[in-house]
Amino acid sequence: MSNRKVAYVWEENLIEHCDRLPAVIGRASLVHSLITTYGLLNNVKVVRSTPATYNDLKLFHSDLYLDHLKTFGQIDDDYMPTTEDEEYGLGYDCPPISDLYDTVATIAGSSVTAAKCLLLNIADVAINWCGGWHHAHRFGAEGFCYVNDIVIAIEKLKLKYPEVLYVDLDVHHGNGVQDAYNLSKSVFTLSFHKCEPGFYPGTGHVEDIGTLKGKGYMCNFPLQAYYSDETFEYVFDNVFTMVYSCFMPDAIVVQCGADALAHDPVGGAGLTMKGYCSCIQKVLDKRKPTLLLGGGGYNYTNAAKLWTTITALVAGIELDETIPEHHYWPKYGPDFRLSVQPLLSKDVNTKQYITHTISIVKENLSKYLQPDEVVEPLIKKRKIDDEDDSKDKSSIVMKSKLDLKSENNDAMDVHNQVTDKTVDIYEFFD
Repeated sequence: MSNRKVAYVWEENLIEHCDRLPAVIGRASLVHSLITTYGLLNNVKVVRSTPATYNDLKLFHSDLYLDHLKTFGQIDDDYMPTTEDEEYGLGYDCPPISDLYDTVATIAGSSVTAAKCLLLNIADVAINWCGGWHHAHRFGAEGFCYVNDIVIAIEKLKLKYPEVLYVDLDVHHGNGVQDAYNLSKSVFTLSFHKCEPGFYPGTGHVEDIGTLKGKGYMCNFPLQAYYSDETFEYVFDNVFTMVYSCFMPDAIVVQCGADALAHDPVGGAGLTMKGYCSCIQKVLDKRKPTLLLGGGGYNYTNAAKLWTTITALVAGIELDETIPEHHYWPKYGPDFRLSVQPLLSKDVNTKQYITHTISIVKENLSKYLQPDEVVEPLIKKRKIDDEDDSKDKSSIVMKSKLDLKSENNDAMDVHNQVTDKTVDIYEFFD
């Protein structure tokens, strides 16, 4: 059992909206159900998500884009995107859906809610597997992402934590987040991703290190096909350690896209739970306020396995390898095991390539940032005593609102099936 405070963001309406997203239909229910089935909600503080306000969304997105989203009410299945829709990225990979603004506000609100948990010292680690949409831009949607909840959450975190380290583990480069902070010294973007000719989005080269005053505050580690746990852990251990020592963040945000897992239909990487969890553990060991978000993951059962495993890791719980029976249990056949088997394909990342790329990263960091390997500057240290005094004040902004005990397991009630035991649900209120 971990002694860290963990918040898990959830809301029935949030799950329903995420289940409607064209690229991941039904995935959110699958993820939440597996976490619930393992009883992990008994070991975290479940916090009810609330939608983002218009002003929250404007922290990153333009009025023009947001106002266009409001024009979508009930969308017919045969709706053809207009020229104006396509100007805002609402077409091929991000087709318009009904009540699109409400969906965007709901998803962004879940990451804002998670950020609030860290800002108010309600949690050391906040988890929102419905977030992590890293491709959306200020003026439009892109790459299955209608809203960049990550940037909005980071902007919220900066109210208390002046310097934020963003780490992206998705197999696709997080171009939307990187572009948002291309000129910034307050947010360091660090991305590990597959980068090959023709592979979306075609950005995130090792030479991309930021622009003007933000130069040096961006790090990309492009990997080649079928990268394995061994390669990934080695790269992460070296690069994350260097970046952390140089930047010394006040808080960390991690996008845990599951599409770098082996057997993802659009990924082309070869990670297993071991590779991801090893990296997450290194982040947790820094003991900084940490926000964990979802992202890609198009083998839905594997995404559910990964995010359940990470939730357990954060909570300090060891899970049974055999998946318990529940509503979605048949989807985990034929082995019904929590693990993901590695690929038989050869990792094409050579030692020479990895060593050379690490040396480029090291050179860039030494050129633009000064590492502090001994001790963090006093100005960066949190006022622990003040935070301890504020713990009892959290009840001012949160209260137990609902006893969500499921009465049956039929398909209609799966969202409400929080756990087989009573779990307190907490909610922010004005």
